[in-house]
Amino acid sequence: MKTNVGSIDRIVRIVAGAALIAASLLDLIGPWGWIGVIPLATGIFRFCPVYLPFGFNTCSVKK
Repeated sequence: MKTNVGSIDRIVRIVAGAALIAASLLDLIGPWGWIGVIPLATGIFRFCPVYLPFGFNTCSVKK
């Protein structure tokens, strides 16, 4: 599995995912907050399957 999620993208995904899960646990937004598992997982594993068909890659280019 090749990484396609860069540093800034990774941080944003992890923070947003954790915030959604926390809001759900605190009953601020209901069970829909568990959708935060998806950005959290893609941030942790540095791979987003949605990027593949579009050819997106937010990782820096290695020389």
